[in-house]
Amino acid sequence: MIQVTDSAASHLLALLKSNDYSPEEKGLRLLVERGGCAGMSYSMQIASESPGDDVIEKEGVKVFVDRESLEYLDGCQLDYVDALNDSGFKIENPNAARSCGCGTSFEPVKADGKPEYNPETMDGEDCKGSQ
Repeated sequence: MIQVTDSAASHLLALLKSNDYSPEEKGLRLLVERGGCAGMSYSMQIASESPGDDVIEKEGVKVFVDRESLEYLDGCQLDYVDALNDSGFKIENPNAARSCGCGTSFEPVKADGKPEYNPETMDGEDCKGSQ
């Protein structure tokens, strides 16, 4: 299951309302796609529920995750961070062996629990926007 923080829920509600979307009809879709500098990348978009989606509801908002993406997102936390140098929805993912510096790309943990990289040289390496 995916945990949605209070901050993420309140910011999602504000985002939906500011764009004249009904929280009953629209929500935040979380996707995992192949690509990015670490192998897999996160994608988020305002969308409607699709058949087969897992739906997470919190404080009047919904987060939709398709079955394929759930494999990579199960157990993660969706938060909203409002910092001076970086603001937005963030995913803390225990299924990631490593993430690139931009935070939108990750390498999933392999079945044996060992990543395919050297953590001393690559963990958190800045992708410098290359995707």
